[in-house]
Amino acid sequence: MLFVDTNVLLYSISRAPKERAKAAKAREILRRKDLALSVQVLQEFYVQATRESRADRLRHEDAVSLIESFCRFPVQELSLSILRAALVTRARWGLSYWDAAILEAARSCGCGVVLSEDLSDQQDYSGVRVENPFREAGAVG
Repeated sequence: MLFVDTNVLLYSISRAPKERAKAAKAREILRRKDLALSVQVLQEFYVQATRESRADRLRHEDAVSLIESFCRFPVQELSLSILRAALVTRARWGLSYWDAAILEAARSCGCGVVLSEDLSDQQDYSGVRVENPFREAGAVG
């Protein structure tokens, strides 16, 4: 199982010409069956996809519909144990709390890989490795 970070979901809806390759890669990823995400990822997606300053902003109804479609994947609930583990991971690796919570949600649902461009590509965080799916030459901004 691969854990999907928020940026994959956001690129999948992007209509920005400069993000065309990333959008195609994100949609390709979301066709897979072996993905998981968390409530935090869905929350971040909603906030960013509907924010007023976004050029290709989604209407509330459209964002909700997409969130429902993303629920076809296993979704890790937030819990006190994930919070506590994220606090330890944050301190150990010097990450933001939110990035640490992504790593710990992935670990909690049994994912050894997080697909994200927001964390250090190929970094192993105590058994959870980050892969930037957009690092290929054809998919760079």
